[in-house]
Amino acid sequence: MQTNGLRAALEKAGLEYKINEGDGAFYGPKIDFHLRDCIGRTWQCGTIQLDFQLPERFDLSYIGADGEKHRPVTVHRVVFGSIERFIGILIEHFAGAFPTWLAPVQVKIMNITDRSLEYCKEIETKLKENDIRVETDFRNEKIGYKIREAQLQKIPYMLVIGDKEMAEGKVAIRSRKEGDLGTDTIEEFISKIKEEISNKVNSL
Repeated sequence: MQTNGLRAALEKAGLEYKINEGDGAFYGPKIDFHLRDCIGRTWQCGTIQLDFQLPERFDLSYIGADGEKHRPVTVHRVVFGSIERFIGILIEHFAGAFPTWLAPVQVKIMNITDRSLEYCKEIETKLKENDIRVETDFRNEKIGYKIREAQLQKIPYMLVIGDKEMAEGKVAIRSRKEGDLGTDTIEEFISKIKEEISNKVNSL
């Protein structure tokens, strides 16, 4: 009967499912959610479990519409399952190259010379004000070295700023996937990246 209740809930939600006979927990039936990774393996993550044992053990009851006492059913809900497993699946699925909306660092700012440092810091402030996750690389290293390192770290976007960009009030934009995207104002860049993040674009 309990299994039929879960089946009815899945059908009402329009979800595909299959019955795995004998796989229920000792305290009652459950719904397991399986994710398929990039190489076709499936992982059990989220679960919704009906528990008929805990209400018995704690002698739980409620008064129903009929005025009588009834025994409730405990529902256990786990969204991700093991959080470590879930994060591992994500890392493997994207091979560490997270889309912009998911990346821990979405933009890295790099200066070419110390003359543009203050301008770089202004750009950093504007990005942070727009809730864009940003880091800076102001080390005394060649710009090619900084770009390669950010590429290895799989940062979705790099902003390269030198004397020319500072004089024009723009930023030179590099994409992890597409390389050099030319220059733009920081306002235009922010508008584009915010749209990409809000739409959860996975092209990167």
